[in-house]
Amino acid sequence: MSFSCCFQINSKYSEELAQECLEWIREITGENIDVSGNMDNFYEILKDGTLLCKLVNDLKPDSVKKINHSIMAFKCMENINCFLDVAKQMGVPAQETFQTVDLWERQNLNSVVICLQSLGRKGANYGKPSIGPKEADKNVRHFTEEQLKAGQTVISLQYGSNKGANQSGINFGNTRHM
Repeated sequence: MSFSCCFQINSKYSEELAQECLEWIREITGENIDVSGNMDNFYEILKDGTLLCKLVNDLKPDSVKKINHSIMAFKCMENINCFLDVAKQMGVPAQETFQTVDLWERQNLNSVVICLQSLGRKGANYGKPSIGPKEADKNVRHFTEEQLKAGQTVISLQYGSNKGANQSGINFGNTRHM
């Protein structure tokens, strides 16, 4: 990926949202981390995936069985992958997750923030603090057979007729129709 492309992607990065994510991670994990949301700090804290694994383990105990504490690239990426797998299991939609290289190679830190915000909304489901806007509750509706039949007789506006509409005198191009 070219530098200009990475720069454009990371230009969407919000230091405020990143800081909110780091503060939430600190609150959940109890880890003493610097919560300044600047891009370098955010990346340095999360790049090896160990804190991300600890985060999901604190939300959902024993969800990551083995956290790698090695600095070897493939071990760090394995941590990130484990985090992503658990995040999806916890209900983070696939479109709100990130690719391992987005974090490891610092290609798209904004997508990492989006994923953490999405996971943060799930915190309340696990008896933990949450961040970001509250998720909408389901609003399941149950209709009787009578209500369903009544709905079939309704003509929506797009199928409505033009009864009473008078189209005489309307110009179509240069021709006047009467």
